[in-house]
Amino acid sequence: MKSICLYFQVHQPYRLSTYRFFDIGSKDNYFDDYANRYIMQQVAEKSYLPANEVILSLIKRFGSDFKVSYSISGMALEQFEKYAPKVIKSFQKLAETGSVEFLAETYAHSLASLNNKQEFKEQVKMQVNKVKELFGQKPVTFRNTELVYSNDIGDMVYDLGFRTMLTEGAKHVLGWKSPNLLYCSASNPKLKLLLKNFQLSDDIAFRFSERNWSEWPLTAEKFVDWLGKINERDEVVNLFMDYETFGEHQWAETGIFDFLKAFPEHAIKTAGFKFKTPSELAGELQPVSQLNVPYPISWADEERDLTAWLGNEMQDEAFGKLYELTTKIKRLKDDDLIRKWRYLQTSDHFYYMCTKWFSDGDVHKYFNPYSSPYDAFINYMNVLSDLYIRVEKATESNKITRKKSKAAVK
Repeated sequence: MKSICLYFQVHQPYRLSTYRFFDIGSKDNYFDDYANRYIMQQVAEKSYLPANEVILSLIKRFGSDFKVSYSISGMALEQFEKYAPKVIKSFQKLAETGSVEFLAETYAHSLASLNNKQEFKEQVKMQVNKVKELFGQKPVTFRNTELVYSNDIGDMVYDLGFRTMLTEGAKHVLGWKSPNLLYCSASNPKLKLLLKNFQLSDDIAFRFSERNWSEWPLTAEKFVDWLGKINERDEVVNLFMDYETFGEHQWAETGIFDFLKAFPEHAIKTAGFKFKTPSELAGELQPVSQLNVPYPISWADEERDLTAWLGNEMQDEAFGKLYELTTKIKRLKDDDLIRKWRYLQTSDHFYYMCTKWFSDGDVHKYFNPYSSPYDAFINYMNVLSDLYIRVEKATESNKITRKKSKAAVK
């Protein structure tokens, strides 16, 4: 019997305030509390709460035949607690069913895996602890920010104790192979890999309401018919997408919630599929082949690489300057400065600086609160400049304090 792995990413960044050049050195409230509260509460009402209600009803209806998995960034969890506690409670109800697996990721939804191994490990541990605290589960499956994966990242993930990881079924990596099978890392065969079927996932996440799409309207019956036509040797269809697909990216008026309600019934009763969690699949299936990924891949854009976040001069400059602070800021052991620094690591900030206005340009503009990527860069660098000043001042203050302490001892 073939399986479906239905996985949702839940994430909201801490959005930056408008931060001008003349604010540097005088203003340390970097984040727009009003915008963050307003957007979180709006998305909660439009997406998270109604989607969780649908998922809960499906679990009650189909029992063990229907299961889902989530990774919820630490940034989103913090904002749920501050601005939309009902969402936390609704996820806790899902956790209580035993039919939901919560995955680990980086707490700040960061790209630390590409730059700083120690910071990456710290954020993963923070995330694991937060999930345990809120949902009573210790994550055993890992999902890196934006599904970013390479052999080296897989090794780091394995060293942290995970044996299963999700990533993208990128064509340039798979070649002729199918994404609908379990694989393992080429550098560490003990790490199992589940690959996103991006064609079928994106049919829901991006094309569902596109009236110019030749397959519009997409119904549950049509979608399950496509699933039934996969190769008979395939074992699992991995449908990975943002949870905001339901109600936010695809509004309720498009019929997206009706699709979500109807899809499991047709998949289970008509086509004989079972919904499984990543850890279940890793326990049941055997890897069919090793997957060699020497350079990082992601789930973004046609290239499935890092160019949505890193690649142009602005992104590289901001990313490099951010992580230059690592040693100094960690030495300070100032929780407030470290917290702000981690909020600035969130991948969204670099996504806003993307200058790709061709095949994927409309997608980038849709998710960008700035009028241009250049505005995003300037605003971010102004904030980062202020953080540099505060770190330097705190470092000098610590040096003076230590000197005075030594002098007093003498």
